[in-house]
Amino acid sequence: MAREKGGFWVGVAAAVFYPLSYLVGSPRYEGREHLPAEGGALVVANHISYLDPVYTALWVHTARRVPRFLAKASLWKIPVFGKVLVGSGQIPVYRDSADAQHSLSAAVEGLADGKVVVIYPEGTITRDPEGWPMHSRTGAARLALSSDVPVLPMVHWGTREVYDHYNKKFRPLPRTRITVKAGAPVDLSAYRGRPIDATILREVTELFMTRCKELLAEVRDETPPPGFYRRGAAATPAAPEAPEVERNGGPA
Repeated sequence: MAREKGGFWVGVAAAVFYPLSYLVGSPRYEGREHLPAEGGALVVANHISYLDPVYTALWVHTARRVPRFLAKASLWKIPVFGKVLVGSGQIPVYRDSADAQHSLSAAVEGLADGKVVVIYPEGTITRDPEGWPMHSRTGAARLALSSDVPVLPMVHWGTREVYDHYNKKFRPLPRTRITVKAGAPVDLSAYRGRPIDATILREVTELFMTRCKELLAEVRDETPPPGFYRRGAAATPAAPEAPEVERNGGPA
């Protein structure tokens, strides 16, 4: 199978990310057979560490595809890194602004053009003390229902052991086993053709994150909690919310 061409800046990112990934961890990539060799696909992932995008990108790249992330627009202002983001075709997320709709449109266009788009519905690294997925935003559901592409749930485990942002801990040694695993595409046939409203967006979001939680339970060999963590509340099933475009999740 030929590798999807990513251009100069994807090559630069790969030259940095591959050695970095092995320097700080021992990666294991599972479930790459679920990613189609060509054509659009949406990857919906949990988020436990700021290192996650490195390993998400390499999971996609080792499957011979090129990832396009939905990421917060402020990252484009970082010198050099912003150039890499532009040159590699990443998608900025403009929250709380008139440009929020553009982020969604750009992602839908990317999927229609046969790209692999990655989104973290939690919007930032989880606040769940045990590392389970927390209450998520509905942008991934809107993307999935606006596009006719496979939607793959994905989980990371081990990255927080290396870099725990909330507790300000960085432990590259001893090298930690880092697992990135994707599952089979989520069946959305029951939702196709129906009007996209707040109720359906919340149902599909819960479906995606439940699949992620189940995958994470397999990786951790543990029983997951019966709901999703909310700051200031117990892990309980999420209540419906308005599907505002500016709430679309991306790496924080």
